[in-house]
Amino acid sequence: MTDAPSSFAALALQVSTHCVNACPDRDSARARMAENIARVRRAVAGSKAFIQQYSGETARLVVLPEYFLTGFPMGDTVPGWRDKAALDIVGPEYDALGAIAADFDLYLAGNAYEVDPNFPELYFQCCFVIGPGGDVVLRYRRMISLSGPTPYDVWDRYLEIYGLDGVFPVADTPIGRIAAIASEEILYPEIARCHAMRGAEIFVHPTSEAGTPQDSIKETARRARALENLAYVVSANSAALLDNPIPAESTTGMSKVVDFNGHVLAEAMPGGESMVANATIDLAALREARRRTGLINMLSRQPFQAYAESYAAAEFRAPNALLKDGDVRVPAREAFVAGQRADIERLAKSGLI
Repeated sequence: MTDAPSSFAALALQVSTHCVNACPDRDSARARMAENIARVRRAVAGSKAFIQQYSGETARLVVLPEYFLTGFPMGDTVPGWRDKAALDIVGPEYDALGAIAADFDLYLAGNAYEVDPNFPELYFQCCFVIGPGGDVVLRYRRMISLSGPTPYDVWDRYLEIYGLDGVFPVADTPIGRIAAIASEEILYPEIARCHAMRGAEIFVHPTSEAGTPQDSIKETARRARALENLAYVVSANSAALLDNPIPAESTTGMSKVVDFNGHVLAEAMPGGESMVANATIDLAALREARRRTGLINMLSRQPFQAYAESYAAAEFRAPNALLKDGDVRVPAREAFVAGQRADIERLAKSGLI
């Protein structure tokens, strides 16, 4: 691994999304995405300059909110949203985002819908990290969703193509070992833990969640995932979702940086776009803490093998829901909730829930 700087600034950039839901066709949706990227470029430029001037730290990692390019599907079919809102793995949107990372010499993390050429019938929700060379260095597809396809829905074929390390990828970079957690998945300790077992030190967490002055379940989970894995969490929330049927600032505030002790280092207030959620990532301190004995070093004390058999024997949700005889099945949007309902009924009958 390349030597990492002892410290640098990470920014959870709270920006608004001009959604593509009302766009009548693919071309107008792509034009709106380009406008969103242009706004991100301006925000990154101004934020990096201000952080440098104010704190003397260099911003090396910027995390953008969940689906900052498009918003989320409301009323679109799976094929309709794929064609309108899902990115090509090699395409102008990733090129433009790569140019931002390269021009400002930083790692740019975000979340978008994209089409995998191995599964052209579907789309996946993808957390990505782009390096300062302009290339995508990490691509994590969301594993748990009630609104769209996931790798688990085509599990056997996905594993054949990418392997388990491709399901839970960790990017070994000069600023540390980075992994991604998609929005609601912060609630599932196994997602973060599978990354941590592969060495992850920093979790980037693009999210778009309801803003609240109370301790939300995701807020509790952010701090728990940081503490139990001795890892930083850089979590960026939407400032607002514009041009969308829901009230725009339902998702606002709560962008933050959490350290490996579960302490919130910086947090953006609700009500608008903000670069306030920036803080120092101290890799040397994190690595020292991971190598120190004591009760607090929960990661080193985990007897993972003791759990493995129980996990392997428990089928709460079956894999391959969208594979039939090796062929990919395109689902209706309502099929995801129907599948959950069937799982609940099966588990209730067996007395497991």
